[in-house]
Amino acid sequence: MGKIILTGDRPTGRLHIGHYVGSLRNRVKLQNEEQYDKYYIMVADAQALTDNFDNPQKIRDNVIEVVLDYLSVGIDPNKVVIFLQSEVSALTELTFYYMNLVTVARLLRNPTVKSEISMRGFDNTVPSGFLNYPISQTADITAFKANCIPVGDDQLPMLEQCNEIVRKFNSIYGDVLVECEAYLPQKEAERRVPGIDGKSKMSKSLGNAIYLADTKEEVARKVMLMYTDPDHIKVSDPGKVEGNIVFLYLDIFANDEHFKKYLPEYQNLDELKNKYRAGGLGDVVIKKFLINVLEEELEPIRERRHYYENHLDEVYDIIKKGTQQAIEDANKTLIDVKKAIGIDYFSNQQFYLEINDKYKQG
Repeated sequence: MGKIILTGDRPTGRLHIGHYVGSLRNRVKLQNEEQYDKYYIMVADAQALTDNFDNPQKIRDNVIEVVLDYLSVGIDPNKVVIFLQSEVSALTELTFYYMNLVTVARLLRNPTVKSEISMRGFDNTVPSGFLNYPISQTADITAFKANCIPVGDDQLPMLEQCNEIVRKFNSIYGDVLVECEAYLPQKEAERRVPGIDGKSKMSKSLGNAIYLADTKEEVARKVMLMYTDPDHIKVSDPGKVEGNIVFLYLDIFANDEHFKKYLPEYQNLDELKNKYRAGGLGDVVIKKFLINVLEEELEPIRERRHYYENHLDEVYDIIKKGTQQAIEDANKTLIDVKKAIGIDYFSNQQFYLEINDKYKQG
């Protein structure tokens, strides 16, 4: 079997540069390499309801925002199937069957689940739907026989648990499901982009993100608020590069060409870091440089988004067409799964023949 790619996002808000660096850029790279058989991107609206059940309008409002973000970063709907999770009923049914293969204790040990439960303050009030997220994700992946999953490293425990479920299913029912592998950003720094406040993770819920849809002015404002070195009070003070969010972002986005354009007095990032460490370089200088670097990356994204915002009929058709394709493909796997378990009662005459023989013999 060739490479089948699946990835996706919860539509709880617009996507930010953490998503872009950690996954979206890789998705476009994989798309343009065209070394795959099928490629799916899922808007995980059903999963998003597990901790937004009392505010479904939030999810409804953000479905289109997330798809606009996909298209704006360069995802090509002619090469990629973009679909809505909630419309593919096979995913719900697969989740139900897989639930029998996992214990509650194992779900609670999942590091990603534990972290998310803690962050949301659920404790013992965690909704069962939220706790079952790894199972639901397994259904999403296996429904399309996906074996390549572009993610950030925070999702690695989820893929590990997915493969555990696949192995358990196959050991009981035969080789039906396919194991998957993560496709990670090459640079370590890209795997978890911190928020502008210095928190370990950029997050919509924490309000510390730079969004792909932010205006030029908003990006500049947020960069100027970034956490740097609290001991670097005067320009002449030596500064710390380690843990300095501005330099971490420069590690991700800056290259030597940026220095030629926007900061020619330095040849590269190493020179800039050395000067900051020695003293004599102010935070405003490096922040303004970062603003220029980010704008070079974000301006084409804004332009594409502007086009699709003015052609929403195209966006609607993309989602509808992609979802119809996803339904067809997931249903094929569901048929295979039910046949393996032995609950495909009316797909052929075998069940009828079995009960007929049983009672004739009786």
